[in-house]
Amino acid sequence: MATSLILQSVPLPKDCDIDPAELHTVSGSHRTRIRAIVPPTTPHIWKPLSDAHNVRINKHVYALDLIHTWAQLAAHISLESLVILGDAILTAIARKPGLANGRTADGIYQDFVRQVTGLPKFNAKSKCMIALAFITPRVDSPMESKTRIATTKYGLPPAVTNYTVPGATFSNGAPITLDLAWPEFRVAIEYDGDHHRTDKNQWRRDNDKRELLRHHHWIVIIATAANMADEPSQAELAYRVGRQLALRGAVFDFTLTATPLDEIARRRRRRI
Repeated sequence: MATSLILQSVPLPKDCDIDPAELHTVSGSHRTRIRAIVPPTTPHIWKPLSDAHNVRINKHVYALDLIHTWAQLAAHISLESLVILGDAILTAIARKPGLANGRTADGIYQDFVRQVTGLPKFNAKSKCMIALAFITPRVDSPMESKTRIATTKYGLPPAVTNYTVPGATFSNGAPITLDLAWPEFRVAIEYDGDHHRTDKNQWRRDNDKRELLRHHHWIVIIATAANMADEPSQAELAYRVGRQLALRGAVFDFTLTATPLDEIARRRRRRI
């Protein structure tokens, strides 16, 4: 649960209905569950525990592996938060060599799908199966995930995450990447957190990056927390991006109102 995420440096879902201040423990059966009064613990039962690749935090503490943690938390968060958490877990695994085991980001995602699909039936597995179709590797922050989901809900084509722009580098030779990109049309979204405004070096780096991208005929639209604050703000951002894509030849079915992810999943299944 939340304790596993905290121990493995994964951002907590904002709408989780369990208390992250408590110590959450997990056991494979009621017979083996752990209870304690000091500190207060909340025991959970996870029957597929024996199949988990649990992570050693120190010589006394093990955490439930992140893929099983994601599945276990599915009943406690919204579908959108489950997608955002899935993105964050893929990134966390990719950044830890001991967990990545030489796999690429796409390989980690494929293993993620395979492991969750292979789990026996559990509470909220159907929600997990829907979420798997929307999570993606190479996402650097939950707000980037939220931005990507917003474009999806308004009908924009799928974006490439953390896209490396061919032939574009910083002065030190480092490659230039974009948070969300539609490379065929050279349209992108960059999500700017507060540090992009308050850190002078970051601000200069952003300016240099975007000026160079303009020379490469890219249109870069900046998103901030204000664009994600509510549905009208998300709709406005989606319209701005969608308009630039349409002007450059993209064809897609833009919607004036957001379509829930589960409804998008149902429509995709009908088309198949």
